[in-house]
Amino acid sequence: MRQYIVDAFTEKIFGGNPAAVCVLEDFPPETLMQNIARENNLSETAFVAKSGDSYRLRWFTPAAEVDFCGHATLATAYVILTLLEKDLPAVAFETLSGRFTVARKGKMFEMNFPAYKPTKIPVTAAMSDAVGAKILEAYLARDLLMVLESAAAVENLAPDLNKLAKLDGLTQAVTAVDKNFDCVSRVFAPKISVPEDPVTGSTHCLIAPYWSERLGKTKLIARQASARGGVLHCEVAGARVKISGNAVLFAVADLTT
Repeated sequence: MRQYIVDAFTEKIFGGNPAAVCVLEDFPPETLMQNIARENNLSETAFVAKSGDSYRLRWFTPAAEVDFCGHATLATAYVILTLLEKDLPAVAFETLSGRFTVARKGKMFEMNFPAYKPTKIPVTAAMSDAVGAKILEAYLARDLLMVLESAAAVENLAPDLNKLAKLDGLTQAVTAVDKNFDCVSRVFAPKISVPEDPVTGSTHCLIAPYWSERLGKTKLIARQASARGGVLHCEVAGARVKISGNAVLFAVADLTT
C-alpha cells in the first residue's frame, strides 16, 4: 500500500494541515484502516480507490471514520492530479457525504462542497465555560460555530478540551473578523481525538456561509490561526461552497500491512 503525506492549505511543508493518503485497488477491512489512521496519528488519513471514472474516498481520524473532511480531500486530489493522473483537469470522489469534485485552479485546487446552513442557537453557560472567552453568537450544523469579539480572542484562546467535548457538534469552532483577511477561526475536535485541527475545510462549509451573509460578499479569504496556520479561499454559491487551497508533498512510503 503506497501512502503519501501531504500538507494541505499551505505552500510550504510544515505548514497547513498534514493528511495521509493511502492509494488502494480496493478498501481493506475497516479495522485495518482504523489502525493505520491511529498509527499515523494525524487528524485524518484518507483511503482512496479508483472506481470507473471516479474515485471512492473514505476518511479516518485516529478514533473513528468521519463522513466529511476537506483538507484530506485536498491532499488526495493533490496526489491524484499531480502524481498519478497528471493530465486530468479535475477528479471526482464518491464519499459518505455524496459526490465531490476537485478541479485545478491555477496553482491551487478548488473543491466543490455542500454548504452547511448556519442555525442560530442560544449561547449557553457551558459554551462560555468551555471556551473561556466572551461568545457573541452561536450556530449549529454538523459543527458548532461560536463567534468571538476579535481576532485576538480567537488567537489567544485556551479552551478546556474536556468541556468542549461535551458541547454539541462534531467539531467546535470559534471565529471572528480579521483585519488582514475576511475572517479568522480555530477548530477543535476532541470528540474524535483531534485536540485542535490545524486547517479545516469541512468546517468552513459552515464558517464561509456565515461570514458571506454577515459581510455581504460571496468570495472570502479565511485564515485558520492554529500553530501551523493556513489560508482557505472560499466562494459561497447558494447551497454550495467552493474552497480552494495549495498543497505540498512531504513524504511517500510503502506500508507493510
